[in-house]
Amino acid sequence: MKQDIKRLLFEGTVIPAHPLALNEDRSLDEEGQRRLTNYYMDAGAGGIAVGVHTTQFEIRDPEFNLYERVLRLAVEEVNRKKSTRPFIKVAGICGRNDQAVEEAQIAKGLGYDIGLLSNGGLAGWTEDELLERTRKVAEVIPVFGFYLQPSVGGRVFSYEFWKEFAEIENVHAIKMAPFNRYQTLDVARAVCHSSRCDEIALYTGNDDNIVNDLLTTYQFNVNGKSVKKQIVGGLLGHWAVWTKKAVELLDEIKAVRDKEEIPSALLTLGQSVTDSNAAFFDSANGFRGCIAGINEVLARQGLLKGNWCLLEKEKLSSGQASEIDRVYGDYPQLNDDAFVRQLLVESGQ
Repeated sequence: MKQDIKRLLFEGTVIPAHPLALNEDRSLDEEGQRRLTNYYMDAGAGGIAVGVHTTQFEIRDPEFNLYERVLRLAVEEVNRKKSTRPFIKVAGICGRNDQAVEEAQIAKGLGYDIGLLSNGGLAGWTEDELLERTRKVAEVIPVFGFYLQPSVGGRVFSYEFWKEFAEIENVHAIKMAPFNRYQTLDVARAVCHSSRCDEIALYTGNDDNIVNDLLTTYQFNVNGKSVKKQIVGGLLGHWAVWTKKAVELLDEIKAVRDKEEIPSALLTLGQSVTDSNAAFFDSANGFRGCIAGINEVLARQGLLKGNWCLLEKEKLSSGQASEIDRVYGDYPQLNDDAFVRQLLVESGQ
């Protein structure tokens, strides 16, 4: 991994999970896909994650066959920008060993820096089998671990799994997204007890607890010594929308999180973010409308043509649009609509 990329990863940054731009007939909207990538760069994000859950895992299905194409579009826009600042390109990787290694090779060939390795869809595999799969992928590309919540296809892992996972040489970060405090704690404790504690960056994927995660320093007794570990940044579907404000929020958190006292206003703001996420992610309906909800916000801003997903069954739940209306009205300080309008005007769109 390039040193400037690794430095940014460990400092902590905003990494939105990149959605998929579609036309009404559910074909790829290439112009919209490029527009989204540019939005994230212009908003000040430190990277993007492409080919992940928010991009829709179905891009890999033979009937769509969009995985390499979507990854390539994002790289082309990042390269076209010719930015002087580092920008982390994260590629989603999933599937059985052969598929995961092939996706890692595609991502590396396109110039991606690290692969976010999902264990989704492998419910019958043992933890040892999944660790061996991780080692195979790590031989190809640096690995970003991923603890995915069970309600959207993940599973619960043991503390021992994460401790052994952290020992794998080319693992550089772990995204903790179980939406569960106990399981998040397992990962942090496992990393702190591993021999590679200082070589792994912890990122929140807990869209229901973003601000609290980013303000939290974990502390554990390791062989009689106190070891501390900070969640440094976020790789989040929630940060796929209102991204400019997310960047400002992380900057504000970084400025205070090492102080003795945390402003109570930040904790209150954190609950506003969580309430907004409940609407976007459709928590009231078991997260069924989570991808459509993200797309709906982007469509309202003019960044997408509509909230369509590849599968017709993936759509807003009943009442979800009204919930999005509500949080828009309740928390106007969280949206970046004015910033997006200016971007679209400047680009002539």
